[in-house]
Amino acid sequence: MDRPLSYQSEHLIVFARFPMPGAAKTRLVPAVGAERAADISRELTEQTLRKLGVLSDLRLCSLEVRVTGADVPAFRETFGKQHRYVLQGDGNLGHRMSDAASEAFANGARSVVIIGTDCPEREPEHVIEALARLEENDIVVGPAPDGGYYLLGLRRPIPELFNDIEWGSPNVLEQTCEIAAHADASTNFLQVLSDVDRPDDLLTWEQGKTRDSQQRPRVSVIIPALNEEATIAAAIQSASQSAIEVIVVDGGSTDRTTALAAEAGAKVIRAKRGRARQMNAGAAAANGDVLLFLHADTILPEGFDEAVLHTLEQPSVCVCAFRLSIEAEAWSFRLIEKLVDFRSRVLQMPYGDQALSIRACTFRETGGFPDVPIMEDYALVRDLRRAGRIAVTPLTVITSARRWLLRGVWRTTLTNRACIVAYRIGVSPTRIARWRDDSGAPRLRSTADDTAMSESLHRLGDARKVRSPRLDVPHVSNGQQARDVPCRVDT
Repeated sequence: MDRPLSYQSEHLIVFARFPMPGAAKTRLVPAVGAERAADISRELTEQTLRKLGVLSDLRLCSLEVRVTGADVPAFRETFGKQHRYVLQGDGNLGHRMSDAASEAFANGARSVVIIGTDCPEREPEHVIEALARLEENDIVVGPAPDGGYYLLGLRRPIPELFNDIEWGSPNVLEQTCEIAAHADASTNFLQVLSDVDRPDDLLTWEQGKTRDSQQRPRVSVIIPALNEEATIAAAIQSASQSAIEVIVVDGGSTDRTTALAAEAGAKVIRAKRGRARQMNAGAAAANGDVLLFLHADTILPEGFDEAVLHTLEQPSVCVCAFRLSIEAEAWSFRLIEKLVDFRSRVLQMPYGDQALSIRACTFRETGGFPDVPIMEDYALVRDLRRAGRIAVTPLTVITSARRWLLRGVWRTTLTNRACIVAYRIGVSPTRIARWRDDSGAPRLRSTADDTAMSESLHRLGDARKVRSPRLDVPHVSNGQQARDVPCRVDT
């Protein structure tokens, strides 16, 4: 008996066919033979479930696999027992997709994304981006250059979207968009990605395997951001080295944050707003063996990567953090730094502004940051503290004083302590966040803080210059453009 599925508000459905020779990837058979075509089908499905399974591991969405070509036990035996498999049922592909989406919405999903398994270029960030765009659009489509699509996202049930489609033809995307226009559904497009259906597509498959086999970065630095144009470039530059992957996860900035982040060389992805969710999204997209979570107003020290890797080589250590320096001159900040040092070293409780670093495998096994509006770093460290030691390196990160400057040193400190006490006695993080916001906790930057951060860079001897941002940042693509189709598109 397959385990029941708990539907989250965001739900991912993977359509998969069993890799039976002669029945799977039949259009490849004349070029490579039935056995090799089936092997390619199996490898594509394995890759899809491996890459996208992390999305459910980190609570970004629930996931089910809709299967055909064999029964559920055969899929569990071939692809693992960690997923929930459901038979696709009867009818053509459109009927089966419509039924799967309708069932998800009936069970509480507010956004549904449907994908196949034949797009080796699709990464977790494409699904994350689709879920974010569904907050503002009824439909999100990932176009394929052959006239089909590799992803379809829905914000509401639109059963007619799957009717009268010539499945497998070059007309699928155009027909889908025509139906969307008649349904008055706003439609948004992701970048164009190639799938593997025909012999001409085999080069895409081989290139994908080569890309996956390339050396992975040792450390991925993940920076959640929301309207951080004053500080984001400095944070990225402090993290940028040849062997470091830097990912900025934007929660819907309305300033130049994403432009400056792309200009500084970071990989920029968009996710639904919320620091915990944004950090989990970055972890899902990351390739590094170690994940370092960096606040956008914090500067890493030189040699941070070697310090993190050396510390996490110790099997007993599960979390690595840095000492904290607050960029302000008053004596009260020196006292706060000493209290932070005591809390981190003696009480084993560093917070998120100390650039927490965790092995990627450990982070995913624990489910990542809890999806709460506040206290996500406290909750994660508290849980991990039971599994191993928390280590603090002798190196220091420099963080902005803006939150203290906006509200007052002691008021901010007391508010933080009150939040911790409330959390410890069982008050929900949602209620704590509401109280903190109502009490006047800082939510925006101050001019004084921007000045402090600028002066910090000069004192560090950082001569980096931020180039003028581009006026717009087009979505990263493989150079192909979706063809014009008659539907209303919001970009």
